[in-house]
Amino acid sequence: MSAEAVFREEHGRLLAGLVHRFGDLDLAEEAASDALEAALVHWPVDGVPDRPGAWLFTTARRRALDRVRRDRVYAQRLAQLAIDTERRGSPQPLADELPDERLELFFTCAHPALAADDRVALILRCLGGLTTGEVARAFLVPHTTMAQRIVRAKKKIRGAQIPFRVPRPDELHERLPVVLGALYSIFTEGYAASSGADLQRPDLAEESIRLARILHRLMPGQREVAGLLALVLLVHARRDARTDAAGEIVLLDDQDRTRWDREMIDEGRVLVVEALSAGPPGPYAVQAAIAALHDEAPDAESTDWPQIVALYGVLLALTPSPLVAANRAVAVAMRDGPAAGLELLDSLAAEPVLRDHYPYHAARADLLSRLGRDADAKFAFRRASDLAGTEPERRRIRARLAAFEEGSG
Repeated sequence: MSAEAVFREEHGRLLAGLVHRFGDLDLAEEAASDALEAALVHWPVDGVPDRPGAWLFTTARRRALDRVRRDRVYAQRLAQLAIDTERRGSPQPLADELPDERLELFFTCAHPALAADDRVALILRCLGGLTTGEVARAFLVPHTTMAQRIVRAKKKIRGAQIPFRVPRPDELHERLPVVLGALYSIFTEGYAASSGADLQRPDLAEESIRLARILHRLMPGQREVAGLLALVLLVHARRDARTDAAGEIVLLDDQDRTRWDREMIDEGRVLVVEALSAGPPGPYAVQAAIAALHDEAPDAESTDWPQIVALYGVLLALTPSPLVAANRAVAVAMRDGPAAGLELLDSLAAEPVLRDHYPYHAARADLLSRLGRDADAKFAFRRASDLAGTEPERRRIRARLAAFEEGSG
């Protein structure tokens, strides 16, 4: 394994361990970078060590101490840290130990005091190991914009004295959804990009899954963590069938289900059971159960729409939202027919969040066309075309509109 591959894999643990010891994210990042540079010099000559993560941690810790000794502010901070460590009775780590304090870093990066975009950026930067440029490219913003977000988030952490720690049990109920929401935001952008030439960003989706797996290992007793991991696995399992060889969208009903990743689906189904056991379900568990019903159906006609509608009802009670209500309306249309679904969609027309929401208008256009309401359908198709974020979505809607106009005269 190359030095770069090892560093990417170990980056989150390395950074979290350094932050835990020195209490400063910038210092930890600088020391981690120094350790990688040292690895790039020594490993090609000496070979990759048996425990590369421990080697990186030991090197980074020494580099951090060197920086502290040269900087008065860092030196004062280290002196205070030493006092705190002595009070706690925590021993200094041995040279071959590599602690895992990533859970602390998850909760720090996703602290509610930070803006939502800043949380996602920090998680990708600190726990995902992406460079600032890679994070910027992931969300299609200029490098300077993303750098400003990350700097702003770090200043907020420092200025507000946000602690690098796992929340107390009484805080966990409020804080964990923020962490999960940040990871799900990363996955959503990977599953259905908000803009650009491609429908999907597999690199982002796979990074969110990797981070969700880490979080599940660190918090094995949290059912909503299992629910989130189940959800992203069950949805990502369909990735290869969502577009054809030309990159055009293939709708769920038309997908070649033999191209779905059955191993990923099986893993997700096991996690759904874990997420739904021993207590009332959470929102991610319910969404994962819906995804499982889609994945379990051998063909589109076999989909259990009554159960999916019922689960959307549960989800709507847990997280009242026009977006959830719109998804439930589409499921009702599949169960009871287009008129029933359209009535529910139209009842949501005044919701501000749906006014410029591409999937809402695309769903209305489809149901209107199925009901033979030609003029209304054309208007809805045009509206959906204007709002589509990616080129494949725009091409699909324009093709539907052209075919509809040709068929309706």
